[in-house]
Amino acid sequence: MADKLAWIGEELQALRDAGLYNHIRTLGSPQGAWLQVDGQRVLNFCSNNYLGLANHPRLLAAAEEAMRKYGLGPAAVRSIAGTMDLHVELDKRMAAFKGVEAAITLQSGFTANLAVLPALVGKEDAIFSDELNHASIIDGSRLSGATIVRYKHCDPADLQRVLAERRGEFRRALVVTDGVFSMDGDVAPLPEIYAVTSQADAILMVDDAHGEGVLGKGGRGIVDHFDLHGKVDVEVGTFSKAFGVVGGVVAGNARIVEWLRQRGRPFLFSSAMTVPDVAACLAAVDLLEESNELVERLWANTEFFKKEMQALGFDTGKSVTPITPVMLGDEQLAQKFSKAMFEAGVFAMAIAFPTVPRGTARLRVMISAAHSNSDLEHGLQAFADVGRKLGVIS
Repeated sequence: MADKLAWIGEELQALRDAGLYNHIRTLGSPQGAWLQVDGQRVLNFCSNNYLGLANHPRLLAAAEEAMRKYGLGPAAVRSIAGTMDLHVELDKRMAAFKGVEAAITLQSGFTANLAVLPALVGKEDAIFSDELNHASIIDGSRLSGATIVRYKHCDPADLQRVLAERRGEFRRALVVTDGVFSMDGDVAPLPEIYAVTSQADAILMVDDAHGEGVLGKGGRGIVDHFDLHGKVDVEVGTFSKAFGVVGGVVAGNARIVEWLRQRGRPFLFSSAMTVPDVAACLAAVDLLEESNELVERLWANTEFFKKEMQALGFDTGKSVTPITPVMLGDEQLAQKFSKAMFEAGVFAMAIAFPTVPRGTARLRVMISAAHSNSDLEHGLQAFADVGRKLGVIS
């Protein structure tokens, strides 16, 4: 009998041959500037732990205290018996933090997009989406059944063009963009996008996953950064990056938030965030509201590292955020570079197709407030040594 799954082995081998196979490493330590990875101590240039909160003592203490009072899991979806007073407090705190009418928290940033997009548009509607939007936006858009119309990356003029051409075909229109694009580190021109959508009777949605804790006053995100309060209908965010925990949030118009309580499928059909996660998120909000110190340190580290990498001759793309792509182009070169960096004591993973377009492979360096100057200098020396060895820089 023929092996009906033989094709999987063939596809996996093809990935290996093309330098696209993802070798997943294993951590044996808490998140931080340094990690124990596959038994080796390495400098961490991979994690989304922007502010170093993933192992912060106050977050750990808050999680422990909450577990003693509430236990571990909610044991139900929020719409039945899973909404604890901690969840309600986090919803309210995030609305206040973001400066919006209301907020609703979910299990992850990914599920937040899966909740909001199908709830707002359907088969009679259209989603106008930046061509480089995150996979969770793409999947949420597909689940909605709406027609997906892509516009050129960060191009308000092209968005205006496609809206003018096609808006009249649909009952409702939703324009969605990442705030900070996770592979390139560039920022959406949100004021210009708002100006276009406000003239086209379109709902405006931004995924601020990589903007929260990074942009805006005290890390309040891209809407605060551009002073667009009250003008963006929906902000989607995550607690898994700058907040150092896990979970998702949808913030903005109160009617949209109330609608999600009634029709957001991940909210209705998947158990609520766990107790320690919610408590740790609340502690993270406390820290961000108390001081700008961590956000300022993140940006100081970012500016230093990028300046030095560019001085070495590396191409860091069009990033204007702590996300620092080291552009290499060739997929196999990126894999070889990443392996050599690991051998030099630096954990910097290669990013290649399908995460980014073919021919744009890179190492993506994630700068954190947890990095010291000596950490960054150690990483820069490793990049210099490996880059010269592999002929990337002279």
